[in-house]
Amino acid sequence: MAIGTESLARASAKRPWGTVAIWVLLLVAAGLLTSALLGDALTTSITFIDEPESDRALELIEELRGEQIGTEIVVVTAETATAGDPEHVGYVNEIQTALLASAAVADVGSYLTQDGPMSESGKTALLPVTLAGADMDELSANAETIGEIVSGIETPAGFTALVAGPITLNNDFNTIAEEDLATGETIGIGVALVVLVLVFGTVASGVVPIVLGVVAIGLAMGTAALVGQVFDLSFFVTNMITMIGLAVGIDYSLFIVSRYREERHNGHAKLEAIGRAGATATRAVFFSGLTVVMALVGMLLLPNTLFRSLGLGAILVVVAAMAASATLLPAVLSLLGDRIEALRVRRRSRDGRQGRVWDLVTGLVMSRPVMSLVVSVGILIGAAGSLFSMSTGLGGVSTLPAEIESARAFQILEAEFAGGVTSPVEVVVAGQAAVATAANLETAIAADAGYGPSFLDPGSTDELAILSVQLRGDVASIDSMDAVRHLRADLVPTVIRPGTEVLVGGQTATTVDFVAQTDRYTPIIIAVVLGLSFVLLTVAFRSVVIPGKAIFMNLLSVGAAYGLLVAFFQVGVGPAWMKTVAEWLGFTQVETIEAWLPLFLFSVLFGLSMDYHVFLLSRIKERFDQTADNTESVAYGLRSTGALITGAAAIMVAVFSGFAAGQLSSFQQMGFGLAAAVLLDATVVRTVLVPASMKLLGAWNWYFPSWLEWIPKISVEGHAHELPGSPETEPMAA
Repeated sequence: MAIGTESLARASAKRPWGTVAIWVLLLVAAGLLTSALLGDALTTSITFIDEPESDRALELIEELRGEQIGTEIVVVTAETATAGDPEHVGYVNEIQTALLASAAVADVGSYLTQDGPMSESGKTALLPVTLAGADMDELSANAETIGEIVSGIETPAGFTALVAGPITLNNDFNTIAEEDLATGETIGIGVALVVLVLVFGTVASGVVPIVLGVVAIGLAMGTAALVGQVFDLSFFVTNMITMIGLAVGIDYSLFIVSRYREERHNGHAKLEAIGRAGATATRAVFFSGLTVVMALVGMLLLPNTLFRSLGLGAILVVVAAMAASATLLPAVLSLLGDRIEALRVRRRSRDGRQGRVWDLVTGLVMSRPVMSLVVSVGILIGAAGSLFSMSTGLGGVSTLPAEIESARAFQILEAEFAGGVTSPVEVVVAGQAAVATAANLETAIAADAGYGPSFLDPGSTDELAILSVQLRGDVASIDSMDAVRHLRADLVPTVIRPGTEVLVGGQTATTVDFVAQTDRYTPIIIAVVLGLSFVLLTVAFRSVVIPGKAIFMNLLSVGAAYGLLVAFFQVGVGPAWMKTVAEWLGFTQVETIEAWLPLFLFSVLFGLSMDYHVFLLSRIKERFDQTADNTESVAYGLRSTGALITGAAAIMVAVFSGFAAGQLSSFQQMGFGLAAAVLLDATVVRTVLVPASMKLLGAWNWYFPSWLEWIPKISVEGHAHELPGSPETEPMAA
């Protein structure tokens, strides 16, 4: 017998305890893998695979200096006291002595020992701290230790001591990310349960999809821990798995449980109802999941660990949700039986009220299809208005909440020194007369007001020299990125000699290379995703019009999400009322939208939009195959899926909004962008644009050229009315 969604559902329902036992073992194994391996597999850094200029510069830097050692800075500032005052000297000396006594520290400098800078005002001293340890985990722990040591020293009145540096910044990002993850989970699960109970009318029906979502997350986490032993994963992968897992895991179960309850209320016996749900709803889930995976595969094509981690995490949890929906969910339904209706909070509608509401909406839209089409497209285009003002980069310390220590330290550094003192641009000169070339470049940089002080590494040789250039302001700002581009394009060519190579590296250069790489690959990935989606939908619905129309609509909703994202978050763009709402919601205003976000949003939103489209069209196609009446089929599709898609969208909006409620600007942008797009897609697109366009196109919706008849017939929607099985009926328990 061929293995399909129906056969899997029937087999799982007939052996429910065995199926549940297998899943329990899988979850236990996944939990053990997660606790033992996942922590070591995660990294906060972005690793390139195609070796851009910043990576090649890093290799030469390590050749001269050895493997990079963690260096942090303790910032000591006073309101009135200056260097040389007994109080200032005593406090700096106490901090330096305490740090030198710690095993977490290899060396500490200060102005007292002639190896630490002092501000021109004489009030602020920097203590460079070389951390002990070789790997990132040890350096991270030691950075926390020096923070504890500094905070444990009694601070004299009028003084402030803060720890800054790239490792401390990473620690702060990780801490806030964990807090944001907990916030997102709490809000998402809480609101999802409320929505599910309202949609189904019973607590039991509402709990089951959440359990399935959590199961998918657990399995994906364990799988990610295994994959992380092969290559490093970005720490974002856990947030991605949780967010997407809650969204799709709950949604997939929502559609299947709803179809099962529908079949039971139509009088089919329990196992028959599970089989019919497996042949229809689970089949649609499979194709929807496949579409989501195809959209996410594009992120795996980018040669850096951030995109590959985001794409991999989302794919793993979508596949896990598909597997749980196809096997575990039928087993759970078999065990629960009619107890799925337990703890009812409202009476089941028997008068078709919801159907009449959706019939009314559909009737209004399809009676004025041209006006409906123009208005809905106009809304989406209007929302996309700010799209072309988007600037991209990576969030830096200036995007952190103001009360975070790294952000406070940065404000002092920016006021008293160059803001980029902790992460300078590293210019590497390799070849003949390297030191002389670096000296010439230093002279050119000194004449440019866009840069701070520069220093030649004392270990430089005639064959390899390093010039450290401090930037003014946040190293992740637009001005800093422009300074690196100016350095590469304009200043370096004026000093380079034959036989000499000059490479610009450092944190800001890495950001510039990341943005350039993303811009270069984005058109390719969009073309791949659109092409794969068109092929899949053509095969699934045997129409070339439906896929083209679906792609056009999804591009409109993605463009609208981009525009709203820019208007709400980017400084100087968007109407004043949007900025007021953004301030009320606690959104951080930024110079740049996260560079990874547009392509990420496209991949995820395109997949999720297709998700709803497949669910809706599968019911329309199921009816059209029975009646050949396009108008009535569209009305039937909206009537039978309207409440479900609205509920599913509400759950996704709740989950994504939970992440938007966090403190990190990157998570705020991600959660808002996803929530806004899903909301637009489930309302403007599915409720107005889809029925209006299908009415206007009529029978052309299902146009399929004769020369494509060789393509195998694969039905997404299944045909519940033709399913084999026992004719026996069994009334549903009250």
